[in-house]
Amino acid sequence: MHERRSEIAVVGGGLVGLAAATALARHGVEVMHLAPTAPPDRRTSALMMPSVRWLQEAGLVADPAAIGHRLGRIRIIDMTNRLIRAPETLFDSAEAGLPAFGWNFPNMRLAEVFAAVSATIGLVTVATGATALSRTSNGWRIALADGGSVETALVVGADGKRSTVRGAGQFTTRDSRLGEAALVADLRLGRPLGETSVEFHYPRGPFTLVPAGEDRANLVWIDDPAVLARARDGGEEALLAALRERSCGLFGAISLASPSAIFPLSILSASPAGMEGLALVGEAAHAFPPIGAQGLNLGLRDVADLVDAVLARDRAEAGWAEAASRAYAERRATDLVRTSTMVEGLYRSLVAGMLPAQALRAGGLWALKSLPFLRRQAFSLGMGGSGKA
Repeated sequence: MHERRSEIAVVGGGLVGLAAATALARHGVEVMHLAPTAPPDRRTSALMMPSVRWLQEAGLVADPAAIGHRLGRIRIIDMTNRLIRAPETLFDSAEAGLPAFGWNFPNMRLAEVFAAVSATIGLVTVATGATALSRTSNGWRIALADGGSVETALVVGADGKRSTVRGAGQFTTRDSRLGEAALVADLRLGRPLGETSVEFHYPRGPFTLVPAGEDRANLVWIDDPAVLARARDGGEEALLAALRERSCGLFGAISLASPSAIFPLSILSASPAGMEGLALVGEAAHAFPPIGAQGLNLGLRDVADLVDAVLARDRAEAGWAEAASRAYAERRATDLVRTSTMVEGLYRSLVAGMLPAQALRAGGLWALKSLPFLRRQAFSLGMGGSGKA
């Protein structure tokens, strides 16, 4: 069996793993990226401006306009027919003094751009996954699916919800399945969205259309799994009829630009995010419903803090990896709790049927619509800030 060695091993071939491996390697850290071959990721990711700026500063993306589509406005329409309904609300990035809330990127294009950067810096990538981890006197030994192994001081787990790295550590994990699912697809619209993301809020969750350039839109429809399955399994015309109904006919003719897929929704969190020479990033550390555009944004904030924690250590010193993993966990703790609370609270408010929850949500949107100060706080929190204007 072939045994390899590296200062850091990043396990996971998704965007967060590729970003972590590339960002660390660009700073001269010896990194081995374990990235098993996977089908192309045809989804898109709405990245808020702080994430986009970090990608630019990290040298991972030069010009967002070259690969993504600008998100300048967010329109929210309450379709719940509840006793207390929220007002229709339009948030404009100009109100926050921003050129945009963010950019919507095809995941495949982001991966291509990250990979192109990694090729220029000589990042070592091995097309295999981890099957098990065990402690050694100097760190960790990773058993690989190809029969080989890697000896490393620090292991970065970017290997998703079923993380092998997380399973190897003594992490406290909360994993709960929600009652809703999400149907995703790419659409073509008769009346394009421009730069406005539109959210129709229905009793079991939002029906969201995110602009993807020209007449294209990315759909995320959260609802009862049985409702989504009936719409999909009834054939293309039945699905398109359901989409036209859910979008209130506002966008003219709708056609499918990709196959649709349904995913069950769950909430996962691991605590702490790092310890004993293990650091969890992305969905290995946290997973939420696709609400509030926090998934990949949160994962990239993980990577940014991980890079800072590693660079702050003298890697010639014994025990640097364990110290870096602890420092990483400390850096991430506040953001992870705050974001988890925000996303779960927003999710519960969107599916709540109780009158007090309806009133709070409607009142909150009225306040955001009417008070610029609160809008600025909401913009900051939703984009990964502290919420302080």
